[in-house]
Amino acid sequence: MTDYKRFELGDLRLQCGMTVPGAFLAYKTYGTLAADKSNAVLYPTSFGAHHTDIEWLIGPGDILDTDRWFVIIPNMIGNGLSISPSNVGEPFDKGRFPAVTHWDNIHAQKRLLEEVFGIERLALAYGWSMGAQQALHWGAIFPDRVDRICAVCGAARTSPHNKVFIDGVRATLTADPGHRNGYFEARPVKGLRAMGRVYAGWAMSQAFYREHLYLEHGFGSLEDYLVRGWEANYLRRDPENLLAMLGVWERCDISDNEIFEGDLDRALGAITAKTLVMPGRTDLYFTPEDSEAETAKIPNATYRPIESIWGHRAGNPIESVEDQTFLREAVHGLMAG
Repeated sequence: MTDYKRFELGDLRLQCGMTVPGAFLAYKTYGTLAADKSNAVLYPTSFGAHHTDIEWLIGPGDILDTDRWFVIIPNMIGNGLSISPSNVGEPFDKGRFPAVTHWDNIHAQKRLLEEVFGIERLALAYGWSMGAQQALHWGAIFPDRVDRICAVCGAARTSPHNKVFIDGVRATLTADPGHRNGYFEARPVKGLRAMGRVYAGWAMSQAFYREHLYLEHGFGSLEDYLVRGWEANYLRRDPENLLAMLGVWERCDISDNEIFEGDLDRALGAITAKTLVMPGRTDLYFTPEDSEAETAKIPNATYRPIESIWGHRAGNPIESVEDQTFLREAVHGLMAG
């Protein structure tokens, strides 16, 4: 039994020129779609996440308020629920999954909205991390279809420093002895555990560790936090799916397409939606400085950093009530404007 639905995409032609037969998106909805379809909110998934990992902020009166809004979570291509290395079959399994981009994700999402729900315009595109990347893609590529954007701890183009982080994570995972002949011939337990520890050092801020905040949230020690909070997080995922999503993240660039031909300033300038850009003040890879520079190029955008020591996780603050309150007030203010 599953708690989500599946939208059949058929033969999916990707931006890279490859075609994946029998492609599909897994998605879940929350709330009620208005008769005039004016209350649709798109909330794409982030790296490694399924809809179940990010739906905690959806509900009556919550950050994404289902008393007012109809929320759709499309699972990102490659995350294990939508078409992914783990479910694609030959000839695209065993390290041969093609190069997917956010261009591919949002065009598949556009079809979902139109063909399943008859939605032509979004009240809001909301996302955290890689979800924020997709929300910004929506604003640049489909500017006439988005009223508002809330991009939390993300970027329109993956920075060089962020690519160094991604490559380090990839190298950690593929260094496992189970990775042979270009794919994982055996489950990379050591690699997945190592990946979790590398991630732990980047996703949370120095101040988070200095203040020992993990002790306030059910962990008995730093080692307990690293094992149960981070190693376990990646041990539950398929390694080929993780590599595929790392590739999408690394290739993120709203200007890398036939519309903008690599001109990032023109792509950012094409976003007409009322936009709220919310980096985490202590995010180590989607830095506030990078977000501020991008925000300055978006015509109707507001830069509003999250003043938190939770690092990147300030944008998905399931354990931080203070950051939840900040996000709720910001999003409700954006939707009321």
